[in-house]
Amino acid sequence: MYRMAMMALVTEDKNLNKDRCIRLALVHDMAECIVGDIAPADNIPKEEKHRREETAMQQLTHLLSEDLRKEVYELWEEYENQSTAEAKFVKQLDQCEMILQAFEYEELEKTPGRLQDFFDSTAGKFVHPEILQLVSLINTERKKRIAATPHPHS
Repeated sequence: MYRMAMMALVTEDKNLNKDRCIRLALVHDMAECIVGDIAPADNIPKEEKHRREETAMQQLTHLLSEDLRKEVYELWEEYENQSTAEAKFVKQLDQCEMILQAFEYEELEKTPGRLQDFFDSTAGKFVHPEILQLVSLINTERKKRIAATPHPHS
């Protein structure tokens, strides 16, 4: 969430409300502190995932004052519903951050190519020019590492 908020902070897109993007980035995964990071591989239906996360957000925001509760919950809903340009941008940031993290794990473990599934899961999902540029840089560096490895993982 922090890295996504920083990525939102440095966007140069004047059409986006940068403050809102930062807030969305900070709130979007809050429910995971209760329900965990539910991934597609967990085979939990999308509706059930949403139900669990919604319940968690209600629990978490209940701890806040009424004004803050409303603000935080509405930000989470905006992200979940992908109802604004900012929410769509932050969703792309989330997916970009995921592949950046996968790239870093491959680097750390010296296993270029091992986490290909993460990259495959985001194929064609990026449309924002700044994010497309960053993803292109990540992929270029990753391909160099894979090509330089005697037995890359598949």
